[in-house]
Amino acid sequence: MSREILSFQAVDISALAKSLKSQLDTHEGRPGHVSLLNMLARGAGYRNFQHFRAQATALDRLENPGPAAIPLPEVDFARVRRLLRHFDEAGRLIRWPNKFNEQATCLWVIWSRLPARESFTEQGISRLLDGMHSFRDFALLRREMVEQGLVSRTPDCRDYRRIERQPPPDALALIRYLGPRLHRAV
Repeated sequence: MSREILSFQAVDISALAKSLKSQLDTHEGRPGHVSLLNMLARGAGYRNFQHFRAQATALDRLENPGPAAIPLPEVDFARVRRLLRHFDEAGRLIRWPNKFNEQATCLWVIWSRLPARESFTEQGISRLLDGMHSFRDFALLRREMVEQGLVSRTPDCRDYRRIERQPPPDALALIRYLGPRLHRAV
């Protein structure tokens, strides 16, 4: 068990001594460790040792704050709502967006549906992608996913694998909102 080090300070040492003498006079027998801690804390103006420790800990946290919490990136829900129009009721991508940043976010949805840590042939990944969109261009999706670093492929195009990465906040929100559509379609 690690020992907690707490700084003890009394404003008036004379008042501390008087308080200790008074408490020792009324205590039956020789005081134990916890009783002495409580007596010292009361002599310094605290209710008991736990009160002293709580105050010391709170003061330490105020004077020595930990690292600042990293703020979570904000989700642009208006953008997510606009992106939902690129998907049908079954959660399939129905059109390839014109804007690159919309394309990238929509590809994260496709990425999230690829099995992790599995290897696919070109035909195997094409079959998977074919079921995730309705505009019949799995080659475009496959190529874009490789170019954007979502899927890796060998130089001979025989092995495709999903690259594990953290999706951006807007993509995570889009994936979450499209989840119920997948369950309705099944």
